[in-house]
Amino acid sequence: MTSSERLLFFFIGLVTTFVFIRISVRMIRAKVRWWPRNIVHGDTHVHHVVFGTVLLLLSSVTSLVIPDDLHGARLAAAAGLGVGAALVLDEFALILHLRDVYWTKAGRLSVDAVFLAIGLTGTFLLGARPLGYDEVLQLNPETTPSDTFTLRLLTIGVNLCFAIVALLKGKIWTGLLGLLVPVVPAVGAVRLARPGSPWARWRYPEGSRKLARAYRREARIRQPIIRAKIAVQEFISGRHDLPDHDRP
Repeated sequence: MTSSERLLFFFIGLVTTFVFIRISVRMIRAKVRWWPRNIVHGDTHVHHVVFGTVLLLLSSVTSLVIPDDLHGARLAAAAGLGVGAALVLDEFALILHLRDVYWTKAGRLSVDAVFLAIGLTGTFLLGARPLGYDEVLQLNPETTPSDTFTLRLLTIGVNLCFAIVALLKGKIWTGLLGLLVPVVPAVGAVRLARPGSPWARWRYPEGSRKLARAYRREARIRQPIIRAKIAVQEFISGRHDLPDHDRP
């Protein structure tokens, strides 16, 4: 059994659980009579992040103690990790804000987190590896010239720096995908930062020409893309249209 097989089962658990849980919460929100209600203990709504956390812990420990020759059990543990990850990430906004923002605009962060996890896992399944580390590991120190080894490490270091700058500029997808695909983070690193990002706060003073350009770019290019992304996400996950002070 290869690591790709375990990753595939993790991916299947992640995607299927996210789809199921979003169907479930939309049914509950629509008050469909024959669909099960929220799990409530006394006055406490037991969120599915609780079950996800427990499942993540159990699956992680199980994957550590299962013998290598029990392939089916190891695949089941990988799938359990995917299920637990979906349950936790689907309420990532709740963890961040420490309050129930599931159907508010702030709750869209949970959908972003799940989409990001699916995208990165899918990229791993296609054979990408972070920063090309596997290429370095395959080099034989006894036969590989030191210059070649140093150049590989330097390339990885530069790419990592570009990815960090892209993340600081508020380009989350560019920075994270840049850890897998070379050149991508360099593009994000040299372009204008998004307004409100750490880089913009540090480097673009109020009233500066760069900050004005960043706002114009955000309104002209970024906002239409965000609206299209939200439309796709809410088609899948439901509308996040409650005021921030409300609860589902």
